[in-house]
Amino acid sequence: MADRTKRIRRSDLLVFATQRNEARRLPYFLEHYRRMGVGHFLIVDNDSTDGGDRFLAAQPDVSLWRSTASYRRARFGMDWMNALLTRYGHGHWCLTVDPDELFVFPFCDTRPLRALTDWLDASRIRSFSAMLLDMYPKGPLDACRYQPGQNPMEIACWFDAGNYAMTRNSALGNLWIRGGPRARSFFADVPEQAPALNKIPLVRWHRRFAYVSSTHMLLPRGLNAVYDEWGGEKASGILLHTKLLDGFAARAEEEVRRGEHYGAAREYRAYAREAARNPDFWCPHSERFLNWRQLEVLGLMSKGNWA
Repeated sequence: MADRTKRIRRSDLLVFATQRNEARRLPYFLEHYRRMGVGHFLIVDNDSTDGGDRFLAAQPDVSLWRSTASYRRARFGMDWMNALLTRYGHGHWCLTVDPDELFVFPFCDTRPLRALTDWLDASRIRSFSAMLLDMYPKGPLDACRYQPGQNPMEIACWFDAGNYAMTRNSALGNLWIRGGPRARSFFADVPEQAPALNKIPLVRWHRRFAYVSSTHMLLPRGLNAVYDEWGGEKASGILLHTKLLDGFAARAEEEVRRGEHYGAAREYRAYAREAARNPDFWCPHSERFLNWRQLEVLGLMSKGNWA
């Protein structure tokens, strides 16, 4: 729909994303990453009907593709992402994120993303992890209406500080992390079926690399060694996940009907069963988001040895 890839400079930081009917979120999504210093966005629109594709096509720093094909048969969009990463991401630092994911990294309030990637280059680190942190409002989801272009953190500013469990994937070496409000609200009886929160969204891309399952893990498997390090922990970030806003129930019901998500939309079936009640995820143990330093104190991210 809009091919501006010839404008990509060798030094540009790139964002890759798949989106469907996220018109409300897109203005702030672009603003958030532009402020960080991202130079170009490469986005696949999966048959949107809300005008989000037209909005993106008009943006001077966006290249946009559109597919009406099955999201599920494209390995939940990762075949599309891997194809674009291979073709356009080689040699660049690439962030692969969803429109409801806002990347936060150590010192992001005082340093641009380029400062982080320069340090990663100097340290010969090729991949950088960020746990998905589900954000939610205080009160029923539909009580506050999110407006296009608004910072979603003005509404969904609460999160679970604990309630996380980790296991090691012996096959590819990544950590599986589960927990948070979706686990306690929708998967309390089957926590092993709760959504995975571990992600590796920032990678100095090479055409030989590939995401295996969403951005949870990559090949070659050495890219998944993003947490443990002899003598201390590695630097890591957070993806502030703003899925839990008004309209969540209607979206869950739509995705159940489409059946395009993992496990015959098992996750969305769980959402749809409970979301119709307009749930309130807030509890006395909820924490109000302040800044990245708060997340580091809580052990959810780390600056590692980046001073």
